[in-house]
Amino acid sequence: MIEHLKAFLRFLALNRNASAHTVRAYESDLTQFIGYTAAQADLKKRDLKPDQLDREALRGFLAQLHKQGLSRATAARKLAAVRTFLRYLRREEVIEDDPGGLVATPKRDIRMPSHLSEGEMTALLDAPAGDTPLSRRDRAILELFYASGLRLSELTGLDVEDLNLSAKMVRVLGKGGKERIVPFNGSTAKAVRAYLNDRETLVRETLVRSVRLQADSHGPAKAGHYVREPDGPAKAGQYARQRRRRDPLFVNYRGGPLTVRSVDRLVRRYVAASSARTGISPHALRHSFATHLLQRGADLRAIQELLGHASLSTTQRYTHVNAAQLLEVYRKSHPRAFKSS
Repeated sequence: MIEHLKAFLRFLALNRNASAHTVRAYESDLTQFIGYTAAQADLKKRDLKPDQLDREALRGFLAQLHKQGLSRATAARKLAAVRTFLRYLRREEVIEDDPGGLVATPKRDIRMPSHLSEGEMTALLDAPAGDTPLSRRDRAILELFYASGLRLSELTGLDVEDLNLSAKMVRVLGKGGKERIVPFNGSTAKAVRAYLNDRETLVRETLVRSVRLQADSHGPAKAGHYVREPDGPAKAGQYARQRRRRDPLFVNYRGGPLTVRSVDRLVRRYVAASSARTGISPHALRHSFATHLLQRGADLRAIQELLGHASLSTTQRYTHVNAAQLLEVYRKSHPRAFKSS
């Protein structure tokens, strides 16, 4: 069974172009399911047969997740991973049936996405105080988050060449390797332009330090010295990927790329400084982007494209509106709303 799992994970990475994060998530969920099924059959995971991953195993696995107190959303995600794996096994003719289709998906709890009001967002964008390179970088990050609704991983994955300041557009590589073009506004363009001068200085200083370090450690390169490229097309392609250097848009004070964790801490720090709200993550800025567009009359289908959602049902989470908004819409829209009864 372990070999089938490894083959499936390779399939995800190579054929589905899944990110490393997605592959790890699948591996975690499927290892848990296989481990549960093997334990129930009193077998080791490597001795488990594919046809033992049946409907009863799936139902028992979901029951165990419920006993552990995991949310319905988590159970639904794990079930989706198992279904994808089982469909793969059937397509490869490892199993005859698809037991995943015989198990109902747990009904998900409806949770409203956390988001900031327009006033709170204004305060957050003004939070990076001072006139330093890092404060200008932080302001550009917050502006771009709110102006484009990017995911955290999408923002940290941006390169300089992905940005078109004159057209106020950014090229984003989203989930599943899907590329989309997202616009941003003038204040964001101004903030990013102010930061780019600082970025150039940070990167240049880092490069100078790196060259000096190499010179001190190894001495000057000898004439005719070269790095031999690997033989064969597969190894050559791998070599090319290793040689291809990123030029990240957002860098740290050492000139290296900002990590997901660093940006997460950065956003939470500014939220704490500008608002009394708690639990606001970078993803809440994406929720705020979508919510404010919807509140101002944007089409749900357009918001789906901007966010890079594969399904419109995912975007429909943002249709949460309060009673005051509903009343206002009713008064403006119903032909007899202003007539006395």
